[in-house]
Amino acid sequence: MTTMMIQPSTPSTPSAPPANVRVTQLRVLRSEWTKLRSLPSTAWSLLSALVMIVAFGAGYSTIRVTRPPRGPAHVAAFDPAAVSLSGVQLAVLAIGVLGVLLMTGEYATGMVRTSFAAVPARLPVLWGKAVAFALTTLALCAPAALVAFFLGQSILSREHLDITFDHPGVARAVIGSALYLTVVGLLGLALGALFRNTAGGISALFGVLFGLPIIVGFLPETLVDAIGKYLPTAAGSAVTAVRPDSDSLAPWTGFGLFCLYTAVALGLAAWQLCHRDTGQH
Repeated sequence: MTTMMIQPSTPSTPSAPPANVRVTQLRVLRSEWTKLRSLPSTAWSLLSALVMIVAFGAGYSTIRVTRPPRGPAHVAAFDPAAVSLSGVQLAVLAIGVLGVLLMTGEYATGMVRTSFAAVPARLPVLWGKAVAFALTTLALCAPAALVAFFLGQSILSREHLDITFDHPGVARAVIGSALYLTVVGLLGLALGALFRNTAGGISALFGVLFGLPIIVGFLPETLVDAIGKYLPTAAGSAVTAVRPDSDSLAPWTGFGLFCLYTAVALGLAAWQLCHRDTGQH
């Protein structure tokens, strides 16, 4: 009687990825998109921003209906689009902070080492995050701004204070609101990459957007008028107003300047990413 030798089976191990797989910007972008939509903070922050845009705009429109402007001068100065889009200024907080967290979160967990091990060039990771975040923010905030505008105008129409979408400057203000929020998010991302620390990045973001106007406000009035319109918040938000202030920059000029500020911050972040160790803070 012959005995059969049965070899014990060994568990199969997953095969290693092919060594000839090229790391391309498109592959990195897909990876960053996957990470972006898998983070709980992304969903909550974006949801908060959308609620702020729509709900606050509707709430403020309701308040203005109960307290309508009186007199020809007040009615002429009333900006219905600005009322319905007032929530955009609150959404800046959620979008900007999320931009910071997208970078500092990886440094806090150590995931950044894994990302840079997979992408030794490093810069494609930064560009991938920037593109994925920008497209996501724009895709969500543009419809939210449209909803906020039309909802606000339907409320304001009770007192005949509404304005139509085809009125000069309205479409630019609505779309410009989404563009402004998108660039704010990129500014937060850049500051998060620069500081590599959540508290430092958020503090820097709030200092740039809200601290600088307060500091400049203590200067003599002539300097305030000369400098104030070039500050990041004043320049960027000019595109969100149907009736820009006479002292502010032209809408697209101001927005272009804000984009330039953000591009400089991203450039500094990219330079630091290539010349500083990932473990340093």
